[in-house]
Amino acid sequence: MKIKAKKHNEDGLVRVETSGQIKEVLINEDFLKPKEASVSICFRGKSSSGIVEMNIKELESLYKNVAPKIAMLKNVKVMKFGK
Repeated sequence: MKIKAKKHNEDGLVRVETSGQIKEVLINEDFLKPKEASVSICFRGKSSSGIVEMNIKELESLYKNVAPKIAMLKNVKVMKFGK
């Protein structure tokens, strides 16, 4: 997984990049407040680690944009020809 972010500091705009493997996906939900549920993706790399947290609306939007492309990839067939 790769993460690219832009951050403002006193020098101006700084681009930060890191990569790592997804270690855990946590679903945080409260039975009293179901609309405040969130999903946390925990990752760890060689020199960095972190958590990407999304609320339900953000996750639904991500799924809505990614799902059609996943369905398209499932229908792709690779043909190999021997010599």
